[in-house]
Amino acid sequence: CLVGSEMCIRDRCAFSATEAFLNAENKEKLLISAVFDNEEVGSLTKQGADSTFLTDTVRRIASALNIPEAEWLRKMPDSFMLSADNAHAVHPNYTEKCDQTNRCYLNGGIVIKYNANQRYTTDAVSGAVFQAICQEAGVPVQRYSNRADLPGGSTLGNISTAHLSVPTVDIGLPQLAMHSVCE
Repeated sequence: CLVGSEMCIRDRCAFSATEAFLNAENKEKLLISAVFDNEEVGSLTKQGADSTFLTDTVRRIASALNIPEAEWLRKMPDSFMLSADNAHAVHPNYTEKCDQTNRCYLNGGIVIKYNANQRYTTDAVSGAVFQAICQEAGVPVQRYSNRADLPGGSTLGNISTAHLSVPTVDIGLPQLAMHSVCE
């Protein structure tokens, strides 16, 4: 299981990932919490999500545990990565920016983010897995997709999975402005 998080002003996700990592009860699985740097400038640094850092780290851990590369590569499709960031809640001053039938609201629950162009890496399976986890925990879930006529950003999930092929869900905490109060 991999838990990825974008940091910057979104340190709530990094804190939650660290708490989940430290309080995990399943000690038989290899748990990794990855918090990447340089997301706001494109992740193209040696420590960013668009580097080999995560794959290299998994490779080194597997080597230290005497797991042959072929074996850990076979196990990657059975793993699961959670890419945690924020999500666009409908802003009362800019309701036209949100699709009329696809809105997320503050305090409405965790948002599962979808994008047909895979700017968010959630697919039907990873979304269903995460929704089931939330239902079991009693956590409400919302869904979000970018408006087709407005390009959106991406997350570290789709960048990371370009280097490490792991089923991934992109989730977010709803907020009114992603990067600034002026947005």
